[in-house]
Amino acid sequence: MAFFPPIPLMRKNLIIKKLTECNAFSEETAKSFCEAGIINPNGFNKVNEKLVKQKVLVKTKEGKYYLNR
Repeated sequence: MAFFPPIPLMRKNLIIKKLTECNAFSEETAKSFCEAGIINPNGFNKVNEKLVKQKVLVKTKEGKYYLNR
């Protein structure tokens, strides 16, 4: 059984929680990570990129994010 560090999973859950609290569900309501209250928004770029690639998040041209539902 492989060990999987919980940090990326915790980061993913935090991003989803904060964007949900901000009602970021469309391009019009998209928020930057700073606006959503996410600490150290550039600290885990690989997690952010993976969420976009998995289509959990959508990144706008302005660098804001919203949840893909």
